[in-house]
Amino acid sequence: MSDVSRLMRRRFDERARTTGATGAQWRTLKILERREGINQGQLAEMLDVEPITACRMIDRLEESGMVERRRDPGDRRAWLIHLTEKARPVLAELHVVASGMIEDALQGLSTSQVETLLHSLNTMRSNMTFTTDTNEAANG
Repeated sequence: MSDVSRLMRRRFDERARTTGATGAQWRTLKILERREGINQGQLAEMLDVEPITACRMIDRLEESGMVERRRDPGDRRAWLIHLTEKARPVLAELHVVASGMIEDALQGLSTSQVETLLHSLNTMRSNMTFTTDTNEAANG
């Protein structure tokens, strides 16, 4: 799974360069598309990076005009991240790039194999996302 994930990221990054976006920027924009208005800490957690790394990514995207920070009305110290209209066509183009890459990756698999694969991966993600303490974690 790790090898496939790494190779898919690499292939996507190669294709995404034509749009001017990096893989990290794509992942950031994609998360914001799904959960627009999250704060920098939540974004860092979803990207699985340190908050300062997420802050730098947001800085670059803000400089390019693709996102904007807005004050959190419930917490004056926090900023909420929103996509700008400039980001929408870039996201649309990156969706096309991602679709083509996924289509290439799934070549040779039947429709039922793809359905089984997706179902299995979703089940695994749910198992890993919603698992509370495992025995290993509980025992240190």
